[in-house]
Amino acid sequence: MTTKELLIQEIEALPPELLAEALNLIREIKTDHTKKQSSKNNLRGSTAEDLLEFAGTWSGDDIRECLQLVHDTRMPLEF
Repeated sequence: MTTKELLIQEIEALPPELLAEALNLIREIKTDHTKKQSSKNNLRGSTAEDLLEFAGTWSGDDIRECLQLVHDTRMPLEF
């Protein structure tokens, strides 16, 4: 049996009071999937300038500490 057939079989076995709950769950899964796909497509092929839209702005006084952390933890490049 295919996944779709198994799903239909399970839905048909549900008591009527659970059908609305199952429908809501399926719709939620579809919505989440659509959002994830849309998010992936928006970032593909983006330029650095496009990505700045998602980066926000820097606020705080710990830029030096953050930069030092980057330097301390980055992997050395091998060519």
